[in-house]
Amino acid sequence: MAATTAAMPSKAPMTREEKKVIFASSLGTVFEWYDFYLYGSLAVFIGKHFFAALDPTAQFIASLLAFAAGFIVRPFGALVFGRLGDMIGRKYTFLVTILIMGLSTFIVGILPTYASIGIAAPIILILLRILQGLALGGEYGGAATYVAEHAPQGKRGAYTSWIQTTATMGLFMSLLVILGTRTLMGEEAFAAWGWRIPFIVSILLLAISVWIRLSMNESPAFRKMKEEGKTSKAPLTESFGQWKNLKIVLLALFGLVMGQGVVGYSGQFYALFFLTSSLKVDPATANIMIAASLLIGTPFFVVFGTLSDKIGRKPIILAGMALAVLTYFPLFKALTNTANPELAAAQARSEIVVRADPATCSFQGSPIAREVDFTSACDIAKRALTQRSASYVNEALPAGSPTVVMIGQTPITPPTATTIAGGHKFSEESTKAIADFKKSLGDTLNEAGYPAKAKPIEFMGGQWWTIVGILTILVIYVTMVYGPIAAMLVELFPTRIRYTSMSLPYHIGNGWFGGLLPSITFAMVAANGNMYHGLWYPIVIASVCFVIGLLFIRETKDRDIYAAD
Repeated sequence: MAATTAAMPSKAPMTREEKKVIFASSLGTVFEWYDFYLYGSLAVFIGKHFFAALDPTAQFIASLLAFAAGFIVRPFGALVFGRLGDMIGRKYTFLVTILIMGLSTFIVGILPTYASIGIAAPIILILLRILQGLALGGEYGGAATYVAEHAPQGKRGAYTSWIQTTATMGLFMSLLVILGTRTLMGEEAFAAWGWRIPFIVSILLLAISVWIRLSMNESPAFRKMKEEGKTSKAPLTESFGQWKNLKIVLLALFGLVMGQGVVGYSGQFYALFFLTSSLKVDPATANIMIAASLLIGTPFFVVFGTLSDKIGRKPIILAGMALAVLTYFPLFKALTNTANPELAAAQARSEIVVRADPATCSFQGSPIAREVDFTSACDIAKRALTQRSASYVNEALPAGSPTVVMIGQTPITPPTATTIAGGHKFSEESTKAIADFKKSLGDTLNEAGYPAKAKPIEFMGGQWWTIVGILTILVIYVTMVYGPIAAMLVELFPTRIRYTSMSLPYHIGNGWFGGLLPSITFAMVAANGNMYHGLWYPIVIASVCFVIGLLFIRETKDRDIYAAD
């Protein structure tokens, strides 16, 4: 680990070359968030076109899991490209990674659908996500290392925090492209083929990224190390085969990045999912409110990054996790009360309860399930409630008890179903019984005041600003954990193995714990029924990370990353 130094922070303003380094390095983050937001916002369309053989609920889960495939392989990309970055240099390694990332996004826009090429369509889609995930595994570590190794002593937090601000640029770009395309084409054309355009136009971002990166020089720290003949011959072995380095990798993962990942993805993507899927807010309105909160909150990346140069990285990151853990439930309930007060009132007045023998209830969050796979009365009831996005609680009854759905004091009895044609479709009698139940359920929900969707929210009105205020608080938590993280990870590891060592924990924390959050939380809500149940995932992960970080992680802000390893 690098030695500690008492060097004074540089007072010189950022040079033109340093600004260019930050901008060029940050373009990968722009790509990451542009792509992330596209997949998240267009998951319904991707599910319909590439997973057409599944029912609507399973289509959505499958599209999120296809999206998550890219996150699953990110740590492997960190190993491959991190090793290359520590052996041949930072610049050329993440030039390759951005090429792979950009081309993978573009090809999704021209990929034939399930209707055209059958099962090959989802397979190719998942392979493209895997390629992009591998590339992204090498992208962030290279960018953070490259910027930090150009930054003056005492300004690494401020300089590397600019990488995080470009996430907003990616989100805004995707938002503008999606909203612009939908507005110009109309919903019908957009649903049919217009959803491809946001993926296709990413080729322009790729061209700019490659052009700028080709003009960059190698980082001074790596160049100095190479001139002295101190580059690592086996960075993987040094990083993970020696306990003194492996211990730091594990602490970085479980004491910093794991919690940072779930707080980051909860405060931005899950908030959008909650507004549109659970609260039934118009997607365009929700997108604009998320964009407004990002616009307001984004400067705090630099605020907290700069502050971490003065008071330390650790207290800011851990404070962000602690605030998220303590306030997620009240904040998301406040979103419900503000964005869809009719829904909140109906839930308080007429709670929905599914009373059933637990043995008759299947797991509702399966990504490969078809509606015909659910034949018990409990499963049919829960499936219908999920499709209506109605939050409910479960009440276990003794074995053999019939299932009943209580909406306030009104009971509704769901049917059981039988299948024919080898289990590929319901019998005619079952189809009619399920349709009658869904109609009765819908009528009762309407009578109880459960809205089919949220009422329109006046743009820039009081309700609009209250929602944006809540979302901004969630974004500020994100800036607290993200702003200082790149500098801290760079400072934890010696130069010769820095790219490899910091990339792996970052991409496990963000790729697995954070990137899988949409799929995990959606499955948790689908399985449990309660709209807030998915929040337990980020709360538990962030809590564990906070305790480990508090007890075992040391402050790094004064370390000299040029010192001898």
